[in-house]
Amino acid sequence: MSSTSPPTQTRRSIPIALLRARERVMSRFRPMLAEHGVTEQQWRVLRVVAESEAIDASELAHRACILAPSLTRIAKHLEDAGFIRRVKDSRDARRARFDVAPRGLALIDAMAVEREAIYASIEADFGAERVEALLELLEQLADL
Repeated sequence: MSSTSPPTQTRRSIPIALLRARERVMSRFRPMLAEHGVTEQQWRVLRVVAESEAIDASELAHRACILAPSLTRIAKHLEDAGFIRRVKDSRDARRARFDVAPRGLALIDAMAVEREAIYASIEADFGAERVEALLELLEQLADL
């Protein structure tokens, strides 16, 4: 007889529930991303760079939830495509920082209307108050 309890049923497992919810939400965004030729990971990196002022690679990887080796490849692709640019750190010439390029801003702008429509459809289906409450709860969970 085992002294360990059986695992929680998957429908009540936080990691699996988060993955299911992520897949449901991302299924609404994937067609838009594919139409504009960017992957989910590229989009996350571009959004984080755009909302930051010259961000370094380690902070970018952290905020975009991307592992450093993957970030290297993704950043190179975005840089080659002209969406972001690498700039020297004014305080430490050995370090590079990333900044959004005009082409990256143009892509974000081109997706704005459709992106907002997707967010509006999620709020319509789930409720604006519940979306806000969920975001608050997820931030608290992430801060544990």
